[in-house]
Amino acid sequence: MFDSPRGERFCAVSSVVEQCFYTAKVGGSNPSPRIVEIKILYEDEDFLVVNKPAGLMVHGDGRSSEPTLVDWLLRERPEIKDVGEPLVLTNGQKIGRHGLVHRLDKGTSGVLAVAKNQTAFDYLKHLFQKRKVEKIYHAILSGEMNRDDGIIEKPIGRSTHDFRKKTVGLSIAGKEREAVTFYRVLARGRGLSFVEFIPKTGRTHQIRVHAKFLGYPVLGDSLYGKKQASESDIGRMALHAREISFVNQAGRKISVIAPYPEDFETVLKSSFAGKLRF
Repeated sequence: MFDSPRGERFCAVSSVVEQCFYTAKVGGSNPSPRIVEIKILYEDEDFLVVNKPAGLMVHGDGRSSEPTLVDWLLRERPEIKDVGEPLVLTNGQKIGRHGLVHRLDKGTSGVLAVAKNQTAFDYLKHLFQKRKVEKIYHAILSGEMNRDDGIIEKPIGRSTHDFRKKTVGLSIAGKEREAVTFYRVLARGRGLSFVEFIPKTGRTHQIRVHAKFLGYPVLGDSLYGKKQASESDIGRMALHAREISFVNQAGRKISVIAPYPEDFETVLKSSFAGKLRF
């Protein structure tokens, strides 16, 4: 439990209703845990909130055949099949997203909400479009930040140098899109910073790009971070979607917190013992 920048108090619904339903083999990640637990943090008649493991794709990309979160959703909640809107690739191929309104990068762990029916999907999509869904991320960054908090207002676009990347500034190719991120430092130690990010826009790789812009890339981020490994590296990107909050159709606020993965928590304990500002 902790305070948000608006002074509200949040608690973890997950501590009451968290359940482990399924294990799946996940390939193609680095590292690639052979068995991954998918945990349900919250569920009602309209919404399902899960704790996505790092290394697991949310949905297919038209190229890889590795298991995805959508595969698990269709197995455990087959009623969500065809809820929502498919992703249409440039070649016209349609990728089913079955209930997904938002996504997390493959390397990011944490909380992700799923709509269980079309009415709930349309409602949650509207909330995202109106920026009425609050998402909080926790990240371990390379370097000890000078400032305690701030706002990053830097538009994001495609990089002219690498088609996989997003960027800010003069190296943007094509259209740039508004991107706003609030941040505050929770702890510093051993050449690292533990930082809370609250994005007000939802651009691809937004937190990773804004962290790099500040000069403190996400620990273990092979795309935007430092090339040389740190002794604190966990073998993947140290970015965790910590919490999601929104008001449902009945006017009740749903706030769900995802517990940290074991490897992430190990770095927190070893690098920031006695320094965490919760």
